[in-house]
Amino acid sequence: MTPHLKYRKHKFDEGEPLSPWREKIHEVIFEADTFAGKAFDVALIITIFISVLAVMLDSIKVISVQYGSLLLAAEWVFTILFTIEYILRLISVRKPLQYAKSFYGVVDLLSIIPTYLTLIVEDAKYFLIIRILRVLRIFRIFKLVNYMGEASLMMNALRNSKAKISVFLYTVLMSVVVFGSLVYVVEGPENGFSSIPTSVYWAIVTLTTVGYGDISPQTPVGQFLASCIMILGYGLIAVPTGIYSAEITREAIRQKGMTNNACPACAYEGHDEDAEFCKKCGAKL
Repeated sequence: MTPHLKYRKHKFDEGEPLSPWREKIHEVIFEADTFAGKAFDVALIITIFISVLAVMLDSIKVISVQYGSLLLAAEWVFTILFTIEYILRLISVRKPLQYAKSFYGVVDLLSIIPTYLTLIVEDAKYFLIIRILRVLRIFRIFKLVNYMGEASLMMNALRNSKAKISVFLYTVLMSVVVFGSLVYVVEGPENGFSSIPTSVYWAIVTLTTVGYGDISPQTPVGQFLASCIMILGYGLIAVPTGIYSAEITREAIRQKGMTNNACPACAYEGHDEDAEFCKKCGAKL
């Protein structure tokens, strides 16, 4: 089997065979099974990190004042290199439009557009930080496919628990509105609670145990309500964690083809769906 047939086919790779020179470019850019392909991907990851670091350094005023012109020149060099790479990616696939609409295609395009937008809006350059998403290719480059499977498990668990979490968030929303309104009535504008939205903001900050301290109750009744919200906050922290953890367990069991049924003899759980006997004590299930 030739190297370029080892990877998983994408929709943008389906169709008529490429010409030899386009096939060669494709092998280098899209495949990590060859030496040239892996070297290209590693060099790309390093370049992405350096370009993101340059954007971050440019946001520091002291560095920007002293090295702004150098960082700007480096940014244009990176952008030109990434633009050439993006064009080569479109050239080396059978369906360029399909690739352009894919996740990586969109990220690749968004990682170069902000630099060109700086010709119109100067601060647009800070959107270049999206380039860090391109590092997701590291999972393919270094054969970390198993981690993608784990990420899929977590996403499925989150999707399955969305109804329970939605009910939880609705309860939290109602709680902060009620408590915020009560504190507004008790404290009033003279103590910093100038409106119900401001009081609701304070209730959210208190419930989540963030506690910015920009406003705080001054009256005994207000402090009592604040204490109730704080205690409630500690109790609520465990709720979404428990819901999500339970769904992850169920999803892991589903993916492994296992069941939650307990052994009638020893109560052991985690048997295969087609198991007839307990894997721990041997009793019939």
